[in-house]
Amino acid sequence: MRFLKLLLIFMLVWSTGCAGAQLKHHKSFAHRKDVQKFIHEMHQKHGINEKTLTEHFKKFHTNKKVIALMDKQFKPSPWYNYHNRLITQKRISDGIRFWKENQKSLEKAEQRFGVPAEIIVAIIGIESSYGQITGTYPVLQTLATLAFDYPRRAPFFRKELEHFLLISEEGSLHPTKTLGSYAGAMGMPQFMPSSYRQFAVDFSGSGKRDLIYNKADVIGSVANYLSTHGWQAAKPIIHKAKVSGTKYKMLLNPKDPKPRLTLNELAKYNIQLVQQKKWNNEIHKARLIELETAKNIKEHWLGFHNFYVITRYNNSIFYATAVYLLSERIRSSYPR
Repeated sequence: MRFLKLLLIFMLVWSTGCAGAQLKHHKSFAHRKDVQKFIHEMHQKHGINEKTLTEHFKKFHTNKKVIALMDKQFKPSPWYNYHNRLITQKRISDGIRFWKENQKSLEKAEQRFGVPAEIIVAIIGIESSYGQITGTYPVLQTLATLAFDYPRRAPFFRKELEHFLLISEEGSLHPTKTLGSYAGAMGMPQFMPSSYRQFAVDFSGSGKRDLIYNKADVIGSVANYLSTHGWQAAKPIIHKAKVSGTKYKMLLNPKDPKPRLTLNELAKYNIQLVQQKKWNNEIHKARLIELETAKNIKEHWLGFHNFYVITRYNNSIFYATAVYLLSERIRSSYPR
């Protein structure tokens, strides 16, 4: 009998401890000292009302799923799988429809920023399927989780959280209802808060920079992003190349995204354009790109300065190539 009493007491203490641990895990951000310190810093630095921020943080606690997704090791997919997943007939058809519905804004963006309409459309298509898939995670919860419970990249996400709260303070976003990706990217162009603050533009004249619902603002902001990163109007993006021998392999360096060699210099490595252009081969610089179009079958491209600019949006050769190829499919099918 005494043993049973001791066992019951132990189980009661154990269950109480577990409940306490569970409660601690689900404790709202507002009750944490590190978050309270951050709230105070936001007030001191930007004058944001501490009580208001506390009320926002009360609504959320750490989202373990966000951390799990950030830690998940994604296996790199070959180019032909990436291509087939992103460049689909539906994305092309939806892109043509998006272009028709927003033709005036796209023409205005092209004139102001020099970025072709089809490139803008393709980026929005790949980023969010033209606004159909923009994320389901509360951005405030996501960024707070990564800022305070993801040490590996906490400084970066703490800064993004600061930017998000400043955007909310400006009235462009709702602080607790805005949804985004599990990394905190938002809206149709999937801008992180720092990019939102730096590159988003009020292209519609509404008085706000709305990348969630306002398609004109989205179009202008994507164009502004590329323009600010050095887009050159009417200049090449990427062209197919032919190679011979093995010397060209010395230039296959995916870690160096910049076009560094002129066409004349590339020729010394047995690399040429498939279709020769009437360009000054001593001026135009490019980088060699190798893509696997099927198992053990490769093709080669030369990416120019504007290709590099697209990689500033997403630092991936696959991404930039997909944007270009999708844009060409949309452009060639768009009724003129």
